[in-house]
Amino acid sequence: MTAQSRILIIDYGSQFTQLIARRVREARVYSEIHPPTRSVEWIREWKPTGIILSGGPNSVYGESVPSADLAVFEIAPVLGVCYGMQLIAYLHGGEVVRGAQRQYGRDEIRPVRESVLFRGFDANENVTVWMSHGDHVETLPAGFRLTATSAGNPIGAMEHESRPIYGVLFHPEVAHTPRGGEVIANFLFDVCHATPTWTPGAFIDDEVSKIRALVGDAQVICGLSGGVDSSVAAALVHRAIGDQLTCVFVDTGLLRLHEREQVQKTMGRHLGIKLVTVDASERFLTALKDIKDPEAKRRAIGHTFIDVFEEATASAGTNAKFLVQGTLYPDVIESASPTGGPSVTIKTHHNVGGLKPGMQFSLIEPLRELFKDEVRNVGRELGLPEEMVGRHPFPGPGLAIRILGAVTEPALGVLRLADSIYLEEIRKANLYDEIWQAFAVLLPVRSVGVMGDERTYDNVVALRAVTSTDGMTADWYPFPHDVMARISDRIIREVDGVNRVVYDVSSKPPATIEWE
Repeated sequence: MTAQSRILIIDYGSQFTQLIARRVREARVYSEIHPPTRSVEWIREWKPTGIILSGGPNSVYGESVPSADLAVFEIAPVLGVCYGMQLIAYLHGGEVVRGAQRQYGRDEIRPVRESVLFRGFDANENVTVWMSHGDHVETLPAGFRLTATSAGNPIGAMEHESRPIYGVLFHPEVAHTPRGGEVIANFLFDVCHATPTWTPGAFIDDEVSKIRALVGDAQVICGLSGGVDSSVAAALVHRAIGDQLTCVFVDTGLLRLHEREQVQKTMGRHLGIKLVTVDASERFLTALKDIKDPEAKRRAIGHTFIDVFEEATASAGTNAKFLVQGTLYPDVIESASPTGGPSVTIKTHHNVGGLKPGMQFSLIEPLRELFKDEVRNVGRELGLPEEMVGRHPFPGPGLAIRILGAVTEPALGVLRLADSIYLEEIRKANLYDEIWQAFAVLLPVRSVGVMGDERTYDNVVALRAVTSTDGMTADWYPFPHDVMARISDRIIREVDGVNRVVYDVSSKPPATIEWE
């Protein structure tokens, strides 16, 4: 990455680590998450403008817990968050102790002296923050001073007297700390002297240069799904290499209603990208036959995609050496711990974990460093139409992971129509842009119902709608009752085989957005 300023975030396993990266990027400063196993030499070569040590579930006194080399504090300014602050104190000779009980939730801190970290805060002002920790700093290390306190934590924040080393026991990155963005901005700009140059235009220029250097005069193929991610990835690569790119749109039979026609119209006719359409629906259904496990579905779909791409490339005569995928940063984070860090794996994403061993392509993943909202902004900068850029996310495996159980043509027909009615009614109510993602799920259960004078024993459809910024966390959307009533009524009346509709009111965490 060639951004002028960049912040290295060391991941100690906090559920909020990704939010730190988001907040830094919202300030237009580039950030990356890396594990605590990165060597001092690696960190020096990476040349961070600043370093943030994330929170985490461990105690500094635990066995085999992640730590840091003292030499790291000589490389760049450091901000420790929660466990990161405890680690700073412990490594510099302070005392960290276990509290009587874990502190989790809202609290108030009070800055007690002038500190660059709390610049703009009034003296002795009570500031609402979010705490999540079991240990706390009991005694400051030599050379450090107290900068904020709270009733539950006498040492709520600290800083070194002469070196740029700071610690806060609260989480400034979460929405529950209303002024947390100011704390992060003070660290970025007043301590690290970072420059806010992380913009969509700068990202595009950088990626175009890298793609051209990597590809040379080789041919490139892109697996186009029609969703935001693959469409933006295709447009970005097309900006770099023009007609060296051929997009292959695979009709997997797992797409939404009228998806194929929409993709052909937008990408082929509107953007002038070379587009080859392959109808492989029977092939995917055969590959998915009798498979019920969601991870097995993802692997089968990923492997079949590669087979189709290889054959389409050969038949199109492009002799492509590279394959473009719309992998995003959340895909990478959720598919494996970030570059080997301690965060928990949530799912296997078909773009990341499902590629077939021995495939003939080298991957180009130009969006791999971006969150979803950043991808949308890059798409707008590239001139993609808003109806495409603003679309709700759609998973690479398509409707296969929204059918809980075996994927069959009848099940796809039921789900496709129910989903289409759902989205149509959301648009009619002018709610589409308020919602991050909305979709229907076909459950592997049947329920008793009454239609007319007859008893039925038919399918149950679950509806999901969430609000989010980047998909890392999400809240369920509170539909007006009249809108939900219309949606349910239409699905039950118009979709043969459905006699019950339910609504998912789970947030992420603890649930994921998708059901599989």
